[in-house]
Amino acid sequence: MGIFSSLLGNAGVVDQAKLQDEYGKLLANGEQIEIGFKLIRDTFIFTNKRLIIVDVQGLTGKKTEYLSISYKSISRFSVETAGTFDLDAELKIWVSSEALPSITKKFNKSVDIYDVQRVLAQHVLG
Repeated sequence: MGIFSSLLGNAGVVDQAKLQDEYGKLLANGEQIEIGFKLIRDTFIFTNKRLIIVDVQGLTGKKTEYLSISYKSISRFSVETAGTFDLDAELKIWVSSEALPSITKKFNKSVDIYDVQRVLAQHVLG
């Protein structure tokens, strides 16, 4: 849990208790939330078993998709840091052997893309 504790100073990191209150009903028996990152309206939740992406959709935000990805099904991922004119960083995740990324998400500067990459690498490579 040391790596996760060191990330808690990041503005994009969501309090673990808040994540548990909001998304605890999504968890399986024995599954625990380790850390979560809030984008503008979406949330990345890393548990001890999988990655959950909460995708808030529509203008009103009433429609929500909960995408669950087991770490073992992630074949590769990439991060693209923000440039001078493009202030958003981008994360791409490939599931299984797909040719194109299964998931592409933009992160604004409130989330350190290196923190997200570090947590993802720990789970996928660990």
